[in-house]
Amino acid sequence: MSALQKLQEKIEQWRVDHEALKSENAQLRTELSNASGAQGEKDTVIETLRRELAEKDAEIEKIIAQVESLLS
Repeated sequence: MSALQKLQEKIEQWRVDHEALKSENAQLRTELSNASGAQGEKDTVIETLRRELAEKDAEIEKIIAQVESLLS
């Protein structure tokens, strides 16, 4: 096998490896994007639940104040 053939085989193998790495990189970017989107959705749900909890706390405080007023 000549040096030129060996060089051509190496170049072809590098090209194949490069294409595989590009494909894997694209897949990882997609997975990262999906994970970021899912995290954003979870953050929105958490914020909504925190607001609801604050509203419930305010309602409870109001009821406690009314009960205390009735007992006075």
